[in-house]
Amino acid sequence: MTFKDIIGPSPWTLLRDYLQMFLGTVIYTIGYTAFLLPYKIVSGGVTGISTLLFYMTGLSAGNTYLVINIVLLLLAMRVLGWRYLVRTIIVTLLISTAIGILQTQLTVIGPDGSTTLMHIVGEQKFMACVIGAFLEGLGLAIIFLAGGSTGGTDIIASAINKYWNISLGRLLLMIDIFIIGSSYVIGHELETMVVGYVAMFISLNFVDYVINAARQSVQFIIISDRYEEIAQEVNTMLDRGVTVLEGRGFYSKEKRQVLLILAKRHESRYVFQLIKRLDARAFVSMSNVEGVFGEGFDPIKK
Repeated sequence: MTFKDIIGPSPWTLLRDYLQMFLGTVIYTIGYTAFLLPYKIVSGGVTGISTLLFYMTGLSAGNTYLVINIVLLLLAMRVLGWRYLVRTIIVTLLISTAIGILQTQLTVIGPDGSTTLMHIVGEQKFMACVIGAFLEGLGLAIIFLAGGSTGGTDIIASAINKYWNISLGRLLLMIDIFIIGSSYVIGHELETMVVGYVAMFISLNFVDYVINAARQSVQFIIISDRYEEIAQEVNTMLDRGVTVLEGRGFYSKEKRQVLLILAKRHESRYVFQLIKRLDARAFVSMSNVEGVFGEGFDPIKK
């Protein structure tokens, strides 16, 4: 195994992915530590377990998060690839450290010497639930798209998702339902459980929404007299494959070459630009596709 196998294909790709994971880590940590933890909102995952242990035993959420993740990472070493494992360890260390720092900054010492976490949005627990869940979901999605993980139950979900096409949100849902149900032990209040389920619903749905939006692909069908030039530009400028189909007009009986192109949705603007530049009279059809698997897109799984 080479160093390249562990860190990725190129330094620029590596830098981009790690900056993206860092951004996701910051967003995720703020959502959890500033909005969910102070209001005793258990949204699931290892952070949910850390919240339970924090209010039951007083153990630092950051330290608990780190210890649980170390155990899960050791168990997952044989299932997950080295590159994924290295990135997960880095993200886990970053989140654990960030939670510890932010938790310290948000701790308020009362006149009697007792310590509590600052309530940023006052006593509006539902508002804290919505903001925290959105930030957690956004941060988690950004980390996933960079090929990393926040650790914990995400490791289990990612290990299963590596081999089967099952929604990450659905996998995490099954695990988190049990964890959130356990939050009843904090104060024995149904409100704590209900708000936790609301946070979980918002967070997991936002994860799927962001990931699916980023991975959305489109299909182009192009009929043009300058099909060779268009195909060449798509190959060289966008690094996308082009399939040339033999077509024939029903009315004119004229034989035409039809281009079939699959691309990411964000690349569609460039496809239209080059078509307009090369043949403004071309006939173009664009449609959304449910999923594209293979080289340059998502890998085929069981």
